[in-house]
Amino acid sequence: MKSIRINPEAEQALRENRPVVALESTIISHGMPYPQNVETALHVEEIVREHGGVPATIGIIDGVGVVGMNKEEIEEFGKRGMSIPKVSRRDLPVIMATGSWGATTVATTMIIADMGGVGFFVTGGIGGVHRGAETTFDVSADLEELARTDVTVICAGAKAILDLPKTLEVLETKGVPVLGFQTHELPAFYTRKSGLKVDYEVRDYEEAAKIVKAKREMGLSGGILIANPIPEEYSMPEEEINAVIEKATAEMEEKGIRGKECTPFLLARIAEITEGKSLASNIRLVYNNAAVGTEIAKAYCGLK
Repeated sequence: MKSIRINPEAEQALRENRPVVALESTIISHGMPYPQNVETALHVEEIVREHGGVPATIGIIDGVGVVGMNKEEIEEFGKRGMSIPKVSRRDLPVIMATGSWGATTVATTMIIADMGGVGFFVTGGIGGVHRGAETTFDVSADLEELARTDVTVICAGAKAILDLPKTLEVLETKGVPVLGFQTHELPAFYTRKSGLKVDYEVRDYEEAAKIVKAKREMGLSGGILIANPIPEEYSMPEEEINAVIEKATAEMEEKGIRGKECTPFLLARIAEITEGKSLASNIRLVYNNAAVGTEIAKAYCGLK
């Protein structure tokens, strides 16, 4: 059984030590409606190219992990939407064996990127420790993957719907370096600040790349998380978004929603309550992460 296939353009770029940047597919199938999902995904790829990188959108098609979906495949992902299941580490054997389609989460994007030799991955925000995890034990597999898979993840922090202090504690326990790109504070997805400190502030692309290289040369397993704040002009007022999150969380608990359905419900409900403002911020932070992540990957390829 063939586990993965790599887009020829990405494969050639890897051979030539040019920057290849992985992108996830859950944001296409579960992040927003068609055709906005496809338009957003293709624009993120354009941003990667504008900054000198090769985009590799990752998904599972007919039981094969694809490192670098083409436009037709991205279009099909967008049309099928939420009928494509979200796939995390535990789901991979079933999806592969049954020849199914799957939308890759942060965890599975990291796994398949690593299998294909892609060491940098751009996303919106990682999963983490959910609020109330002390009773539900709901902790995202993303954190475990960051602890074991050697892929650097550039994002706008953990999703604001999560328990951010506990998420940072788990990352510390797992030995995952959390770097802030030109910030000493962990961004909170929709907002630039959380009141929580990162492990280290990196000042520029080359400094971030050197840290990634040092970790890999030491043979330390696991990835690095580089938290890149949403641009100021797209940041939402902290009090406003926190109130919305509290309201959406209360509704989720009333409905008895649990497990991997929590995040899609909360993000969709928050978008409804904010009349689309949160989704617009989400898209803008992904664009910003794509630019910064590609520049870091490019700097890494340029290191001696």
